[in-house]
Amino acid sequence: MRLPAAAVVIAAALAACGGDGGNVVTNPTLPPRTYVMGFSAVPPRFDAALVPPVVDLFARRADAGLVLQEPPWAELLSGGDPEALVRANPLGIADYFRAKGLRVVASIDPADGLDRSRDSPALVAAGRRLAEPEVRDLYRRYVGAFVTLVRPEALTLASETNLIRAVAPASVYGGVVAAANLAAAEARLRAPALPLMITVQVDVASGRLPGGVGAGIAQDRADFPFLQALGLSSYPYLAGFNDPEELPLDYYSRLVADAPLPLYVIEGGWTSSSALGGSPEEQRRYIERHARILDTARALAWFQITFTDLDAAVLPAGIGPFASLGLVDVSLQPKPALTSWDAAFARPLERR
Repeated sequence: MRLPAAAVVIAAALAACGGDGGNVVTNPTLPPRTYVMGFSAVPPRFDAALVPPVVDLFARRADAGLVLQEPPWAELLSGGDPEALVRANPLGIADYFRAKGLRVVASIDPADGLDRSRDSPALVAAGRRLAEPEVRDLYRRYVGAFVTLVRPEALTLASETNLIRAVAPASVYGGVVAAANLAAAEARLRAPALPLMITVQVDVASGRLPGGVGAGIAQDRADFPFLQALGLSSYPYLAGFNDPEELPLDYYSRLVADAPLPLYVIEGGWTSSSALGGSPEEQRRYIERHARILDTARALAWFQITFTDLDAAVLPAGIGPFASLGLVDVSLQPKPALTSWDAAFARPLERR
C-alpha cells in the first residue's frame, strides 16, 4: 500500500509541527523486545494541517519513522535533478523524524503500490515502463541521491515482489527485478554498510492469497541476491484468517528458517472495519498476537505505515481495504488497539 501524493502534504507541513508532548514510558521490568516500532507520516487525508498532530501522536510511542514513497517519476522523466528532488521531500521528512529522536528506515517502491499487476500510475500516464533501461537508470540515480542525503538505517528497493510475480505480466516483474538490482549496486557504492532489502507478501508466500502456492521466498532470494535483510508485508484479514489467534507464532520466522535473514515488518495490520469482517476488538487482539509473532522471529522492526485510519472517501480508489488499519481514527481519537501497541512499546528495546 502506497499513497504517493501524501508525501507532498507531509513535506509542506513539517515546518509547522509543534511540540510532541509526553512519551509512552518504557518499563525496564518488562521482557525486552528486539524490534523498533513506528509508522510513516501519512495523514488520514491530504490535509497539511493534519500532519503535525499525527506525527506528534505517534512519535510519543515509537522508536523509528518510516520514510515511504514512490519515486517522483513525473519530475524525473522531465529532467528533474534527483538530489534536488530528494532535498525537496524525503530529506525533510527524515530530518524531522530524527529531530523527534526517531531512527529512520526507508522504503522506495518503483511499482504501483495499490495495484501490483502494473507499473506505477505516473509511468503509465507518461507512456513509459520500468522495463525500459532509461527508466531503470532514473531509478538508480534517484536511489543513489536518496541514500547519500537521507542516510536511512535500512532501505527496501522493491515491495511485495512475490505478489507482483504472481499477478503482473512478466515484463512488469522483470522491470522491478532489473531496477532493484541496478539501484542496489548504486546504493552499495554510496553506503557500503547500508542493509538493503525487498519486501515479500507473507500471505502469498504462505499460500493464503491468489497466486500463492506456499513456495516460500526462494525465488525472491534468487532474483534479488543483494538482500541483507527481508522486509515483510502481511494483511491476514484479507488472507482467510478469521481471528488473530489463528496466526501461527512462526508465521514470519519460518520464511527464513533454512537461511536466516533479519526481518523488518514494513507494512501490514488488521482492520477494525466490520464491513471487512474485522472489529476494534479483533484489531486489539491482533496487535498483541503480532507482538508474539515478532518475538518468535526476533524481528528488527515493526511498522504499520498508517498510524491513523484513512478517509477512503477522498483518497485514491483501491484504498478501501486498508482504510481502517489505524490505531486512531480519522479524527485522531484512540482505538482499543492503541493500548495494546503502547503495552508492547513499553517493553525496553534490546541494545544493538
